[in-house]
Formats: sequence, structure tokens, C-alpha cells
Amino acid sequence: MANYQVQRGTYDAYYEDAYYIHEIEDLLGTIAQTYAFSEIVTPIYEQTELFTRSAGEGSDIVTKEMFSFTDRGGRNITMRPELTAGVIRAVVTNKLYANSDLPLKLYYCGPAFRYERPQKGRYRQFTQFGVECVGVNSYLNDVEVITLGYRALMELGFPHVILKINSLGNKESRQKYMKALREYFANHIQNMCDDCKHRFETNVLRILDCKDPDDQKIIQDAPKIEDYLDQESKDYFDKVKAMLDEDQIPYEVDDTLVRGLDYYSHVVFEYHFIAEDGTSLGAIAAGGHYDNLVKEIGGPELSSVGLAIGIERVFTLLKQITPERFSKLTVPVYLAHIGEEAIDHTYLLMQHLRNDGMIECDMTFENKNLSAQIKIANRKGAKLLIIVGEDEMKKYAYQVKNLEEKTQEVVEYDKLIDYINNLEIEY
Repeated sequence: MANYQVQRGTYDAYYEDAYYIHEIEDLLGTIAQTYAFSEIVTPIYEQTELFTRSAGEGSDIVTKEMFSFTDRGGRNITMRPELTAGVIRAVVTNKLYANSDLPLKLYYCGPAFRYERPQKGRYRQFTQFGVECVGVNSYLNDVEVITLGYRALMELGFPHVILKINSLGNKESRQKYMKALREYFANHIQNMCDDCKHRFETNVLRILDCKDPDDQKIIQDAPKIEDYLDQESKDYFDKVKAMLDEDQIPYEVDDTLVRGLDYYSHVVFEYHFIAEDGTSLGAIAAGGHYDNLVKEIGGPELSSVGLAIGIERVFTLLKQITPERFSKLTVPVYLAHIGEEAIDHTYLLMQHLRNDGMIECDMTFENKNLSAQIKIANRKGAKLLIIVGEDEMKKYAYQVKNLEEKTQEVVEYDKLIDYINNLEIEY
């Protein structure tokens, strides 16, 4: 007999986990809508070149993490490792920039795929929520997106979030800085990890993102980006920080923050969660400003800014810090039938409550005795038990038992929905 197992780096979500994951997704979508972002849905796979061009051929995503294959038509296809590139491709393909007011404000939520080492809250198939603001080069767009992310994490219930920001500057500033980094690391690269050696050849900026403790000691003395920003870049960054101050959004400037994708410029940011004991549990959301991605994918030169949040990562941490929020799901109203002849009548009564009253309820279709059905109702966490027997069917009036208060009364069919609603049972 076959013994099929869930694949490494994937998971099954069911019962309460599935419910609360969708609740997090819905809350994030609602917050995005309050900021006037509209939803966009894109395919889960695209041409491989879309990701190699946008993320950068030397990025970890491209070199290590992509799920790619050749389809029957000989085309190189990749399961999306992130959603920004697909969203911008959709903007260009559908010329949304030409027939909509700018900036385009879009949000998304869907699966992405990366072949990386699975960790707690991090999977090879994961769900990514994010926003993209496309088409206007204003520091206020950056501020709005950063603020949206911060407010969203506060609304989700994270008590200690540290917003880290940095500026990568414009193209000219970044080129000068990368030259200085290359000169500095040239004297150290032989003693650094293999990833750093690869990044030295492909994108020296990414060495700053290395987590190796020995390499971190070398990185500490590397040139700082702030010393290479031109006046335009400094002014832009200063305006972002000033507006965050005005909006009372706390932040830290982290001059080693670079993010892992080639398309970022100017402001980049991460939201880190700090546990009560002061331990940093790492980034739970991140994003940044990008100027060339739309043009790189075939559209006009349009500045943009976006952020992304990993749903599973957020869900795992929230369950850890606020377990009381993720209680067992219940069925508030349960219907019990006395005798097989009452099953059909009970079913039709249940449908009346569902269809005409939008009341969440359930019953068993098996001919169980009343005691067994009461036990089922208790296991399901029911607050009310509606009993249907021979007399109830004749009179269209039912015994309604309050399982919490241990009270019971007779309620007529036409008054049953109002009776239940007036009790204000939590669903």
C-alpha cells in the first residue's frame, strides 16, 4: 500500500490553522483597502527570464532557490519565488500605467515557491502578502507603504516591532559605494564564506547581508553607504525619515540593510520582531523603493515602492506570543433529533436557520440517541441545543436548551431565528 507523505518544505493547514491563516490574510487585505490599494491576482508561474532579470542573476533566489522546469513547448518556466515581478509584468502587459491614474496601488496575496532549507514558519511553498505602489516618484509613496506595513503588524497584534530603514541611494551613489566596497573586500574575501566570494563577483553589495559571525566582524569595518550618498539621495532619505517622525512611526537606521534583490534603490526597510526577553526573532516583513524594474520588464521608466509579508511566518509567531487568540473553532448551535423519523424534519429546520438566518449550525445524520448527540454538541462547543421530537414536529415549536446557563424553553418555528440572534451568540 502506498504511503504518501507531505513533501519537505510544505504543510497541510486544516481546522483552526486554516481558519486563522485566512483571517490574517483577510485583515491584511482590509488594511490595504483602507489605504486605497486594489487587489491584483497573477499566475503562480511565469517565464524564467522574468525572475532572472528582475531579481538579478547573482541573487540567492535565482542561483539557489527557484523551482524551474521546461514545459512541453520547450519554454523555460519558473514557479514564482516572489510576487513583485509578476505584478509588474501584469502592469506592463496590460498597460495599466496608460489607462489608470498614477500611482497604481495594488495588493496581492498568494502562494510562492523557494527551494530553501525549511525552518519554523518558513516553507518551500509559502503565502506572500504584499503591496506595490507604481508610477510616482515621491518620498510620500515610500512613507505610505512603510506606514501601511507598520500599522498592519500592529493591527495583527505584534507588541514589539522594530522598523529598520536604510538608503541605497540613486544609481550614481550606489555605483560609487559598490566600488568602495569592492576595494575594501578585495583584501578580505579570501577569508570569507563561499557565499560572500560569489557575491563579490556578482553583487558586492549583498556581502553586507551575510549572517556568518566571522564575516560580520569584517563587514563591521566596511565603508558606510551614508558616506557615498549624493545630495539628491540624502534629501530623499531625510524627507522619508522626517515624515515617519511626524507620523510617529519609530525606526532605526541600519547601514548594513541592503535586501536581497537587485532592483531596489533609495529606501529599503525591514520590520523585525523582538521577543519580550529582548531576543530578535528576525524580519517578519520587508520592502523597498525601486526605480528601474518597470522599464527592465518592458514598460516605461516608473518609480515604485513595495513591501511583502510572509503569512506563515506571521501566523507561527502570533500563535507563539498570543496563543489565546487561536482558540478551538466551535459550532454555536447544534440540532438534535429524537428518533429516526425526526431526522428529515431536523435537517429542514437546520437549513431554515442557515438560509434565512445565516446562523452557523450542525447536526448528525445518524440515528443516535439524545445523550450521544448532546456529547457531540459539547465537543463542538455548542452554546444552544435545539431538540426535535415527535411533539416538536407536530407543533412546530422546539425545545431550546442553553448549554452554558443550563436553561431550557420552547420556541416556535417563526420566532426561532430572532430568538437565537437576540441571544448574541458569538460565531
